[in-house]
Amino acid sequence: MTAAGVPGVMQVMNAIRSGSWITLTRVKIYSITLFCMYMALFIVVLCTKKGNLDLTGKPIGTDFSEVWVAGRSALAGHAASAFDPMQHELAQQLAFGVHGFFYGWHYPPFFLGIAALVATMPYLVALVVWQGTTLAFYATTVSRIIPGSLALAAALGFPGVYVNLGHGQNGFLTAGLMGSAILALPRREFLAGALFALLAYKPQFALAVPIALLAGGYWRAIFSAAITVIVMVALTIAAFGINIWLSFYQSLSFTRDVVLQKGDTGWQKIVSVFSAARMWGGSIETAYVAQGLASIAALAILFWLWRRRVDLRLRGAALITASLLTTPYCLDYDLMLLGPAIALVVSFAMEKGFLPWQKSALALVWLAPMFARLAALYLLLPLGLAAVAGLFALTVTIAVQENRAMANAA
Repeated sequence: MTAAGVPGVMQVMNAIRSGSWITLTRVKIYSITLFCMYMALFIVVLCTKKGNLDLTGKPIGTDFSEVWVAGRSALAGHAASAFDPMQHELAQQLAFGVHGFFYGWHYPPFFLGIAALVATMPYLVALVVWQGTTLAFYATTVSRIIPGSLALAAALGFPGVYVNLGHGQNGFLTAGLMGSAILALPRREFLAGALFALLAYKPQFALAVPIALLAGGYWRAIFSAAITVIVMVALTIAAFGINIWLSFYQSLSFTRDVVLQKGDTGWQKIVSVFSAARMWGGSIETAYVAQGLASIAALAILFWLWRRRVDLRLRGAALITASLLTTPYCLDYDLMLLGPAIALVVSFAMEKGFLPWQKSALALVWLAPMFARLAALYLLLPLGLAAVAGLFALTVTIAVQENRAMANAA
């Protein structure tokens, strides 16, 4: 390397360490550009559609088709058929008039209410309404964490938005509910509990929330969450009958065996320790052991953190990332949860200061959903999992320093 090259490398490393390359102008321009690209691609798909299908012959919004079809079945008085893979596949074929695709219904009966609601609309109208309203909810939540147009642009440009739009998924709703629940905890604990309970349509994320609330002593939130879940169960029984829960229970073996353990969904789409172990050739037993150890470690750290009087923004970001780390079944569109998690960490850092490397690390986490699936598919690199684990580690590191500073000041 030439003498002139050494200072050049040092300048680059210093820029990465300080994060000086991440200017406000660049954040806004890149974010707006990406979001415009997402919208342009969505419009192109709509303009080139054949009925409700895209050019590949699959339903536009792919996964949303399972929600819409399940809703149609519920409205027709056959809600339990959504939990039978064969019946649900047949219903999809009849609804779209083609064969060769199947999107399974893996949600608890709670989500059938939303499915029935969107099924009252024509498919494409329902897709646009669903994605538009939940995207607005997510963006509003991030804007409450960090007010201003810059944060809103970064929230909309976040590559997880593209992944979620492409699948017509519920990541916007999940991120909005989780972020809003955390924001409500200090002053509206009962509301926070209810919002956490609404996340019950994603039961795989249920481990971290009660651990955090118990550790933090948020008893009113726990009570509110329990009551809300009981009410939700009662409403599903009143609407669909008590056997709907038996149908859901019976469907779990299909989800576990086919979708998760055999990896029919594709290891590149699942962002978990379990999936990484399976992708690298590990047995099912080895993958479960690895996932169990990772979950125990994440929950132990989370419990310790929520027992401290650390800033809620850090505890909230740790809760979100721990929720992703403690489940074997986490899809890449669930990385939408990183949106509010990043915002919470940035909000804290804007007030207390950024650590060395922190800005660049957050930028990499922000970009990760764009490349996660390709990295796993072609390079066998679990980039999505690395982004989640990295943000969890970064958040905990900041929280430990904050806890020490508070102890020294006391």
